[in-house]
Parts: sequence; structure tokens; C-alpha cells
Amino acid sequence: MAGDPYATLGVKKDASQADIQKAYRRLAKKHHPDLNPGNSSAEEKFKEITAAYDLLSDPEKRAKFDNGDIDASGSERPRQRYYRDFADQGAWSGYTNTSGFADFGDFTGSDDILSEIFGRSARARRHGQDVRYHLELSFLDAINGGKQSLILPDGSNLDVNIPPGTRDGQTLRLKGKGRRAAGEGPPGDALIEISVLPHPYFTRKGDDIYLDLPISIREAVLGAKVAIPTPTGTVTATVPKWSNTGRVLRLKGRGVPHPDGSKGDEYVTLKIMLPNKPDPELERFVSRWKLAEQNPRQSMGV
Repeated sequence: MAGDPYATLGVKKDASQADIQKAYRRLAKKHHPDLNPGNSSAEEKFKEITAAYDLLSDPEKRAKFDNGDIDASGSERPRQRYYRDFADQGAWSGYTNTSGFADFGDFTGSDDILSEIFGRSARARRHGQDVRYHLELSFLDAINGGKQSLILPDGSNLDVNIPPGTRDGQTLRLKGKGRRAAGEGPPGDALIEISVLPHPYFTRKGDDIYLDLPISIREAVLGAKVAIPTPTGTVTATVPKWSNTGRVLRLKGRGVPHPDGSKGDEYVTLKIMLPNKPDPELERFVSRWKLAEQNPRQSMGV
């Protein structure tokens, strides 16, 4: 039996949705099966916290749980039954059979009115409940898109198609992948909230990608063709002669994909790097270098 979802996530009953989401992300990162291969207890814990988040992140289900209408697993609690609960059981009933109103025969058109009422009721098909899940993506998977497999609380997998350019915090809707309807209605949808993990050297601003690129002193002074990483692979670009730290190169169309097939740009900021180890020859050259003195901090007034 599922435990108290508030206790599972370690939050108070008056916790905000932001607090609930924050607690879930923290626990999901700790117990995710991908980060704990072969650890069955971590996998079970991940299922528990995902189920708890599924309930508490949905305001309607959370209210029902707080009111005692459903339990921690999302199942309805037994309740007192009323005569209207038997209306759709197929047995004869004065509430489902219009003949029960025969004594109102002097009411003009009553049979037609009742037939329309019950006809509408029979035609009604309620959707199943939507379910919410959380999925972490690497930076490049979010940019480039593709298929991802989401582990559900019951241990099954759900394939999720990630559109290129997916953003952190975006919610993807998988139609018909939610809970089944109680009657003959269509199932609900699965709502997948996306978290994008940071990248070691790429950052995203809008639909553009930004990158700091180390270059050597020789490449900065003499210019060179250098390899530059992009989200879709390495490209070659030219570093112009006498490129200072802070110079920005623009790689057109190497940014985030747009739905229409176009892309943003990638902006590459050059950073001159000294050799990793001291170079005596370079030190001798600089010490003898007869350069007209120029104060690089002159614009700062120092």
C-alpha cells in the first residue's frame, strides 16, 4: 500500500506546488535508476516518489486526497452509495427507464423530453484522468530531440518523442497515455514535465547557443582554422589574426532548431590561454620583446 505522499516527498501538507516540485527533483536525482544501476531499493524508492509527485502535483487529485476521497495510490475510497449510483447498472430502475414516469402522461411531450435527457446521459463519455510525470534530459538531447524512455511507477516504460529545441520546464502532452476512463470514454493524457541538465560548456539563451572557446597565443596572433563544438557536431572556423580575448565569432544556423526547420545561431567567445606548463623559451622571448609600451587598462583610468 502506498504511504503518505507528503511524507514520501518530505514536505508539509501546506507545501506549495513549487516546494513539491523542488522536493521531487531533489529526490528523483538521488534515486533515479540510471544513476543507481542494479540498485533495486533505489528503483523502488524512485517509483514511490514518482507516484507521490503524480498525486500531489495535480491540484484536483491533491484536493481529493486531502479530503479523503482517494487514497495515496489514487484509488477512490469506499463511499456511501445512493440510488443514483445504480442508474447505469443495466437492471430495471425507475431512474433509468422512462416508463417510471408514465403517470405523468398528461404532461405534453414528457416522453420526448425524458428520452432526450437519458439519451444525452448515455452518450456522455468522460475522459480518463491525466497523469503527470517528470523527465530529465541532457542538454544535447533537448536541443536535438529524439526518443526517450520514461520509467513509470509500475516499472513499465513509456516512449516519449522529444521535439528538437525542447526547453527546460516545458510540458509535453502524450495524448491517450493517461489513465483509462471508468466507462467507455477515451483515456486521459500523459503530461511530461521536462528538466534540462546543464552542459559543461554550452549555454542557451533563447534560441541561440553560447560557447567560450580557448585558443593559444599562436592562434590568436597568427590566426588559424580551429575545430569548434556545436550541438550537432564539430565544425571548422577561422580565428582571424590578432584576435583578443573576448572577440566573438558567430556561427550562423548552429543554434536551437525552430519548428519551421530554421535554427538559431551559435556565438563563440575567444579566450587566449597560456600553455599549461611554463615555457622558458616563451618567457625569454617576452622579456626581450621590444614593444612600444601600451597600457591595456588605459580605458579603465588606471
